[in-house]
Amino acid sequence: MEKLQKSLDLALEWLSGPAVVRNNEPVGERGRAFGYTFWNGAIRGEYCSSEKVWDSFCPVWHTGQAVKAFVMASGLPGKEKYLENARECAGFIMAQQIDSGRDAGLILAFEDHSDKVNTSAILEAVDGLFMLTDVSGEKKYEECALKALSWIASHAWQKDMGKFFDLYQISSGNFIFGVEGAQNRPLLDDAVFLKGWHRCGDPLFLEIASATAETLFQDEKPAGNWIKYIPCSVKNNTLHPRHAYWWGLPMLELFRETGERRYYDLFCRAVEWYRNALRRDGGLFRGTGADFNTASFGHVASGSACAAIMFEKYYEESGDDSVLPLISSAENFCMQMQITNPEDPSLRGAILEKVMPPDGSDRIPFLIRDLGTIFFVQAASLTLQRAAN
Repeated sequence: MEKLQKSLDLALEWLSGPAVVRNNEPVGERGRAFGYTFWNGAIRGEYCSSEKVWDSFCPVWHTGQAVKAFVMASGLPGKEKYLENARECAGFIMAQQIDSGRDAGLILAFEDHSDKVNTSAILEAVDGLFMLTDVSGEKKYEECALKALSWIASHAWQKDMGKFFDLYQISSGNFIFGVEGAQNRPLLDDAVFLKGWHRCGDPLFLEIASATAETLFQDEKPAGNWIKYIPCSVKNNTLHPRHAYWWGLPMLELFRETGERRYYDLFCRAVEWYRNALRRDGGLFRGTGADFNTASFGHVASGSACAAIMFEKYYEESGDDSVLPLISSAENFCMQMQITNPEDPSLRGAILEKVMPPDGSDRIPFLIRDLGTIFFVQAASLTLQRAAN
């Protein structure tokens, strides 16, 4: 655990230091296209080591997950100071929320398109706000999250299909189809509607959580995963490394809420998917096939970290210690990917997310992405908290 603690310390130093925008400058070409006027507290998204430039990719939900990581880390002995970093990052998210008019409550969570908001990106940003309110007692974070969920419930929810519209064009006030990222999906991410229902009592929130889960039961394929929905691909027969995490882990929350065993069984199938997808050294690949075959390049450290989180939650619920070596393996892989002695000191502590395929040049094929570090912090915090208890 000492090695894991040191690695977590380094990761937190990077995530709270060089990774955070504090000069209010947009991050990269994509960042400038988003049109945000307030950038302080945002997490820088991607660093291309061959070109030595930063760029931004959906800073709202990435920063939201960083809030979650900081809050989780702040619960460890001697780490209380990271709660202030959580507040700093939450300030960026809150600055992107529309206050009034037709879209009051909407958070401008842009991802693939600079003029279209992704519903999924809003959902993945708000759990950290709930957690921050719980630890700090400051209601403004929870209020921001509930307003965002209310906007989604009234605009994006498709009751008859048990899914959400997922690509909203600001200028027209309409959801868009026929372009990249435009697929109606059963977004159960972070179980935020269930958590929102606990906080505000709106029965629609509970209805949405339950109906979304029902759609996922219907569409599960392969076991514990959902290949028919992006970013998975039926055409390429590949599954995204965090997909079973986003929709499998919330099933545990629903089981704990309802006591219905089928939710727990689906969660366990998602855990089993990670058990099979994890490579011998704890790595996990971006394009994992339905048969668990993979390409030779493109490992995703954030996938290994999410696997560790799934195993931690499974162990917490079941006491099945067969997953403990898998947790160690996944976290050790992330630690192997950590940059500890770089020429560029601004990269010290970051987790290398991916090794890209060769392109015929001698450029360094490393992709540093904030998510590798963010999810590693979450996973390591869970493991160290378990050890402390």
